[in-house]
Amino acid sequence: MQDNDPLPLELDDLDRRILNQLQQDSALTNQELAARVHASPPTCLRRVRRLVESGVIARQVAILAPEKLGSSLTAIVEITLDVQAAESLNAFERSLMDEPAVQQCYRVSTGPDFVVIVQVRDMPAYHALVHRAFTAQANVRNVRTFFSVHRAKFETRVEVPDA
Repeated sequence: MQDNDPLPLELDDLDRRILNQLQQDSALTNQELAARVHASPPTCLRRVRRLVESGVIARQVAILAPEKLGSSLTAIVEITLDVQAAESLNAFERSLMDEPAVQQCYRVSTGPDFVVIVQVRDMPAYHALVHRAFTAQANVRNVRTFFSVHRAKFETRVEVPDA
């Protein structure tokens, strides 16, 4: 959905089948996708273009295995700011946008102001990130970190609602 389009796109059964298949493997060719969703290749291509143009499909990416690339430390970081005015919250969010180690950033209610998911190589890389991105900022009051010792589930799928 585009930012200026307040209404969700109407999805039919074919749209839902396409979305579910692409969430499993976005590298499928249009021919393979059409066969899996039982549609003609031209119909499938039109539907995928519509889903992309409407913003339902936000991006198509490759999901990498961080441990295969030497980035094996996952941290879940809670951050509390001194000042919670909208301008301060927005400024903090903007400061994290260009930080490659920050994979996800959520503004949350009740408790800390932000929960941030971080993926780094090791503890020295984590300490450098914390200093650079969190504690060097004057408005950061508290940083509390949980280190993952085991990941039981990691999923990028979004449930596609029925009609």
